[in-house]
Amino acid sequence: MHRPSFTASHLAAALIVASCMQPGLAFAAGAVSFDEVKRGFRSSDTAVLDRNGELLQRVRTDATVRRGQWIALADVSPALRMAMVLSEDRRFYEHSGIDWRAVSSAAWANLWNTRTRGASTITMQLSGLLDEDLRRANSGRTFTQKIGQTMAATQLERNWRKDQILEAYLNTVPFRGEIVGIDALSRTLFGKAPSGLDAREAAVAAALVRAPNAKPAQVAQRACEVMRAMEPGQKIDCDALDMFTSAAVQRRAFDANEGIAPHAARRVLKELAEAEATAKSAAPARQAGPRETAVRTTLRAPLQRFALDALQRHLKELRGRHVEDGALVVLDNASGEVLAWVGSSGPLSQAAEVDAVTALRQPGSTLKPLLYAQAIAERRLTAASLIDDSSAQINTASGLYIPQNYDRQFKGPVSARTALAASLNVPAVRTLVMVSPESFARQLRAAGLPLRENGDYYGYSLALGSAEVSLLSLTNAYRMLANGGRYETTTLTARTAAPPAASPTKAKAGDNASAAAPMLDPAAAFIVGDILSDANARTRTFGLDSILSTRFWTAVKTGTSKDMRDNWAVGWSQRYTVGVWVGNASGASMWDVSGTSGAAPVWAEVMRFLHAREPSRAPRPPAGLVEARVAFGPGADGNPLEAARSEWFLQGTEQPLFALDTGAGTPAANTAAARIIAPVDGTIIALDPDIPPLHQRVRFESEGRGVQWRIDGKHFARGNSAQWLPWPGRHVIELVDATGKVVDQRRIEVRGAGVVAKNARR
Repeated sequence: MHRPSFTASHLAAALIVASCMQPGLAFAAGAVSFDEVKRGFRSSDTAVLDRNGELLQRVRTDATVRRGQWIALADVSPALRMAMVLSEDRRFYEHSGIDWRAVSSAAWANLWNTRTRGASTITMQLSGLLDEDLRRANSGRTFTQKIGQTMAATQLERNWRKDQILEAYLNTVPFRGEIVGIDALSRTLFGKAPSGLDAREAAVAAALVRAPNAKPAQVAQRACEVMRAMEPGQKIDCDALDMFTSAAVQRRAFDANEGIAPHAARRVLKELAEAEATAKSAAPARQAGPRETAVRTTLRAPLQRFALDALQRHLKELRGRHVEDGALVVLDNASGEVLAWVGSSGPLSQAAEVDAVTALRQPGSTLKPLLYAQAIAERRLTAASLIDDSSAQINTASGLYIPQNYDRQFKGPVSARTALAASLNVPAVRTLVMVSPESFARQLRAAGLPLRENGDYYGYSLALGSAEVSLLSLTNAYRMLANGGRYETTTLTARTAAPPAASPTKAKAGDNASAAAPMLDPAAAFIVGDILSDANARTRTFGLDSILSTRFWTAVKTGTSKDMRDNWAVGWSQRYTVGVWVGNASGASMWDVSGTSGAAPVWAEVMRFLHAREPSRAPRPPAGLVEARVAFGPGADGNPLEAARSEWFLQGTEQPLFALDTGAGTPAANTAAARIIAPVDGTIIALDPDIPPLHQRVRFESEGRGVQWRIDGKHFARGNSAQWLPWPGRHVIELVDATGKVVDQRRIEVRGAGVVAKNARR
């Protein structure tokens, strides 16, 4: 004797019981409104948008399910709507949630062991999808669930329109595997939007609802039946449909992560997650809201596409030079907003997932502008000060440090303007001797550069970029120079209410609303920008026709790290700061890539794109600057060292002539304020008990005329050099000019036998 199935016979009993229950009994699925269901829908992806709402990147953020976007019924193809109704609920537009004819037919068929479509309507299925308590388990629904499902379906029909029921059903019904909803199904299996599905694709989609995880042949057989119902009287080629179905169910066209800004998307989602975690820890009782499925960034989609294309095109040209990776970032000077973020070269790279915008690499000569800015701000140099570009041997704790220029040649005495613009290494190291590595390292950290060690660890090689920094932090440090020495962090997440856009012709570097005090003297920042915008000053290294020269005002610096592993170009215009890095994520050396053939062409191309319709004018000089005419004395050949010119000075440092000291043949002491060359600030001297005290001397070296030395406020010696017998303790070494004014000082510490406690605590 046949035993009726639970699904058919018990459904009829459930309906009878449900009809006898109180009509006002509310079930969760039936009580919820259509708008609430739509608002609560969450895609498995987060759409990362640009500042204007244009899609940049889709990022998979829910690994448990695959959902697309909510699709309005009007955006679903008519073929799919027809297929779904014919397959699942032929009298959908006639019943009120329960198809009584189907119920009777199912019960009668079960009694005689005959297979039928079943009695579950689209509305009943939707009620089971909306209420977790009514959801079908592997063993089927319980009798109580059946009662709840019928009541919820009746209530849905009472409160919702038919088009709303069908729309919600198509967006929440599971299809195959992890795929839920018609958008994910259409894009995954057919590679198109739901609006474009034809009759054949619609039949396969409808067949998958009935048997989501069936074998392709079974799905094809069911799809053929749906096709016959859709096109009665037409001949259906079921064999061809079988082949099509087998191919479709194996396709995965809907890439989990696609777009033009993968690294920026991951970064902004990480920042949002950290912000949410911080907020939750601050207020544990606070209920977490629903996860956002669209995040707006500060990026500009057209600029992002152009920057990515420009970087990839240039790297293809460098393929023969063993270069495969690159990165690029564009910042808005005034707001700090990131306008473009290209983290890798994509398919050209073997490490495309590595974000080179935040990766730490050696910056080479791109640290020099920050060094010269500090030296000028501290009045150790002026832009016209002469620095000797000659072979140098600098004593360090680990031995002699002998810096070399890029071309292995020396230029002799050059002005600081020429030394920086032409990127000469030896003058940069001599400048760091004046500033000291530790002081420079503190300045770099204050500018947002993440130095892992102290200045003494890097030593004088810090002037040539031996520390590791990220492209983002380095570009933002240059933005600090563009903003008159004011440092502020960058932002990638768009504000909820963006301020009105400034007129391009009125926007100025440094027009940030923040009232933060400058971290660097604005006058020094201006002078460095003026030097880096001077095409004539860089001719000794880059020539007259350099890729770095633009038709509009820009200031730029290139850099190449040790063994040619990294190449950089970072610079700013009136409104934007652009940073570019090229190299290899593996750290492998490039072949024959210079400062102008590596990153610089990409930098120049992006700058031209930014200013195609937007001018860039030189910044206005800040207070505290003096413009004066300067001349240079003769060199060894009798000709002036450099052509006379108009130069910018910090007020009080200007002078009309910069010349060599005829006695020593070295740059004259009056080329800058008198200064201490040695010892460096923070020096620690250890006395050796095995060496006689009279043989342990500290040598003092300085530049300047008529100077004298004071130790701890007491006169010690006159002249540019002196030998001091050290004694334990902490000491202040001062250099005093002819008027008695202290022009420079160093703090040192002497350690060794006999150090008393009070000295140790001072």
